[in-house]
Amino acid sequence: MIYLLLSIASSTLILITFRLFERFNINVFQAIVYNYITGFSVGLFLFGDEWKAGDLSTGFWIPFVFIVGASFIGLFLMMGKSSQENGIGITSVTVKMSLAIPVLAAIFLYQESVYFTKIIGIMAALIGVFLITFQKKIDQEKRGKGKVWFLVLLFLGSGMLDTVVNYVEKVAAGDLSLALFTALGFGVAAILGLLFMFVKVIKRDIQFQKSAILGGFILGIPNFFSMYFLLMAIRFSGLSDSVTYAVNNTGVVIASFIIGILAFKESASTLKIVGGIVSVAAILLLTL
Repeated sequence: MIYLLLSIASSTLILITFRLFERFNINVFQAIVYNYITGFSVGLFLFGDEWKAGDLSTGFWIPFVFIVGASFIGLFLMMGKSSQENGIGITSVTVKMSLAIPVLAAIFLYQESVYFTKIIGIMAALIGVFLITFQKKIDQEKRGKGKVWFLVLLFLGSGMLDTVVNYVEKVAAGDLSLALFTALGFGVAAILGLLFMFVKVIKRDIQFQKSAILGGFILGIPNFFSMYFLLMAIRFSGLSDSVTYAVNNTGVVIASFIIGILAFKESASTLKIVGGIVSVAAILLLTL
C-alpha cells in the first residue's frame, strides 16, 4: 500500500509543479523535455546497478520502452493542442476518465474477480473524478471550434499507455528492473523531445529559457517516481490491478483538489465537493 500512496503523492507533486510553472512563466514544453532528461538521469543514478547482462535476453520489453517513451511526449503535445482547441476543462476530464481503459483491460485480460462493491467502487471513482474535474464555464471563443478527435485520441492514448505499462509489469519486463524500464522510457521521451525542440528552435518558434532547465529538474524527480511507484504498486500493493489504477487516479484528483483549495485559493463549488465525497467513498469501497 505504501507504493500506492507514494505514487499518489508523486503525481500530485507533478500537478503542483505545473501550477508553479504558470505562476513563474516557465516555458512548459522546454521544462517537459528537461524533465525527461532528469528522470532518465535519476533512474540510472539510483538504480543503474540493478542492470544485469541477461536483461536483454529475458522478457520482450525493448519495443515497449519505445512505445512508452513516444507516448509520454506524444500525449503531452496532444494535451497542449487539445487545451487550445477544446479548452482545459474538457481536456482534463478526458485524461482523467481514461482510467476506465486500464481498469477494464485488467478485468478482461487478466481474469480479475468482479464483485458488487468493486463495480460500485469503480463507478463511483469515475463519477467522482468527473465531478471534481468538470468545469461548467466554457470559453466562449472555444465553443463550437473544438476538435473532438483530439479528445478521442487523448482518451484512448492515455488509457492505452496505462494498459501497456501494466502489461510490461505483468508479462514483458522479464527480469528487468522496473526502475530501469521507467528510466529507459524517460530516455526515449527525452531524445524525441530534444529532436522536436531542436526543430522548433530552428524554426524560431521558441526561445531558449534558462529557468525551464530548473523547472524540468524539479518536475523530473516526482515524475520519474510517480511511474516507478505505480509499477511497484501494481506488483506489491496486494490490490487487484483495476483497483490499483482506480484508487491511484482518484487519489491524485482528491489530493490535487484539496491542495488547490488550500494552497492556490481555488473555489470549492458544490459540484466539486460532492465529487470529493463520492471519490472518498469510492476509495473506501475499493480498499476496505
